[in-house]
Amino acid sequence: MEATPDMTETPLVNEAEPENTASIAAPPAGSAPAATATRDTGAARDTGAMRDPLDVIVVGGGPAGLAAALMLGRARRRVLVIDAGQPRNRFADRMHGVPGFEGVPPGEYLERVRAEVAGYGCVFVDGEVETVSEPEAGIGGVVRVSLRDGTELRARALIVATGLTDELPGIPGLAERWGTSVLHCPYCHGWEVRDQSLGVIARSPMSLHQVQLVRQWSDRVTLFSAGAGDVDDATTRRLRARGIAVIESPVVELLGEASGGSGADAGRLTGVRTADGGVTEIDAVFTFGASTPHDHFLAGLGLERAETPMGSFLAVDAVYRTSAPRIWAVGNVVDPSLNVPMSAGVGSFTGASVNWALVEEEFELAEASEASEGSEVHDSRSAGDGDPGPWPEVAPAEYWEERYGESDRIWSGRVNRVLADVAASLEPGRALDLGCGEGGDVVWLARQGWKATGIDISRTAIGRAEAAARAAGLGEAQAGFRVADLSGLDAGSASTSSPPASCTRRWSFRASGSCVSRPSTSRPAGTCSSPPTPLRRPGRRRDTHTSTSTRTTGRIRATPRSRRPTRR
Repeated sequence: MEATPDMTETPLVNEAEPENTASIAAPPAGSAPAATATRDTGAARDTGAMRDPLDVIVVGGGPAGLAAALMLGRARRRVLVIDAGQPRNRFADRMHGVPGFEGVPPGEYLERVRAEVAGYGCVFVDGEVETVSEPEAGIGGVVRVSLRDGTELRARALIVATGLTDELPGIPGLAERWGTSVLHCPYCHGWEVRDQSLGVIARSPMSLHQVQLVRQWSDRVTLFSAGAGDVDDATTRRLRARGIAVIESPVVELLGEASGGSGADAGRLTGVRTADGGVTEIDAVFTFGASTPHDHFLAGLGLERAETPMGSFLAVDAVYRTSAPRIWAVGNVVDPSLNVPMSAGVGSFTGASVNWALVEEEFELAEASEASEGSEVHDSRSAGDGDPGPWPEVAPAEYWEERYGESDRIWSGRVNRVLADVAASLEPGRALDLGCGEGGDVVWLARQGWKATGIDISRTAIGRAEAAARAAGLGEAQAGFRVADLSGLDAGSASTSSPPASCTRRWSFRASGSCVSRPSTSRPAGTCSSPPTPLRRPGRRRDTHTSTSTRTTGRIRATPRSRRPTRR
């Protein structure tokens, strides 16, 4: 279906996909069906849980934006969705023409998809974008996004999926019936009003197309043609040949039951009054508004635009990239004709397109890093004699302590989806999580009946993990944690010699087993009991463009932030 618009007081407007501009005025009391008011505000997250810069910021939490975020989340990207929470179709009782969601309330659809997106680690923030800065060109650049509340965000890519506003005719009785007996798309609502007396209030010559389409659902159709301009005799004959009545006098009022009433008659339309004093009995009306895309926050960038019969929209290429590097736009913000499944489809395509752009950039970064391998990396600061000094070497523990010290929380605290799927097929036993971070997976395993142990090189991370276990009411026997540097353990003992470069997964398991009691009964998290090959923590290693240089001393050469090693 095409999402059903809603309106403000003056001018009369409707929201397309969730907008990120100023909140619209509330509609008249009782005009919005209660079933469409649902929204999962509990999914909002603190952006501090994600590293800066993000991989992708998606502005708009409608079908296009959520579909893009879903694809990117499944591609292991760090994604933030900014949602103003005002979907275009919230005044419609039910969605139609959406495969798998036929007859489902729009709010329920968004809530379900939003939960699916969050399941892949994507973060949601309730807010509105104020401005977007000029994207940085070249490898490793970012785009900066400022929210209305003053929050500043950075990402490697931005997807704009903010929808549009339809300015509805200022006809008394029209706005308060929007989504009930005043409709937009016959594919969305035609079946529900089939065989009734239907009217089409023309807004432009395009209404001549709409009235011919509406004729498919009823043989009692009237065109109120004043808004279409001069309709020639040939067109009038064509319409009347199919039984369509044409009334030239302008519409001045819609008549019927008030939308604020109760029962089946609430919002029911009974007739249309025209300027010549005539009243035509009509059960439902179709019309549309002038489209204004929600892209004002990009105005300062001077992006290229496309002028169309339906308005001025951002120009995008075949993969929905705008004329600015790192900015994509998709959904009704660039194409007002898209319905819900079409918006979701192009959103999914755009998410994959953005991921591929990031993949290409990561390979370019890796090539540049490989080319400079062996050469000295210099700090931008002076060493005192006018020449830049070399980057200092930093032990892994020191590096991760610095990383965890950057914010109160690095990871989301939710269980890794792959681990949860694998563990569900196993009987609870003993689990070992290597590189447990802040303990989210260990706590989840313990709650499922496992005796879980987490190991991490960072004392700060382990401290947070222990606090999380205590908050969950778990004792050390259920969820225990140890600080250890696995790179310094030998296969047969806890010696400090480093493993060979070709260290096997079995070696890693045996080495880590020496850090906990009874290693022979330990089961690595997410693996079958036989053979006891460990599964390393299935984390989201999303910074695949970074480079790690590990020496036999177990130390890591410190690199600029964009090249530092990452891990779950």
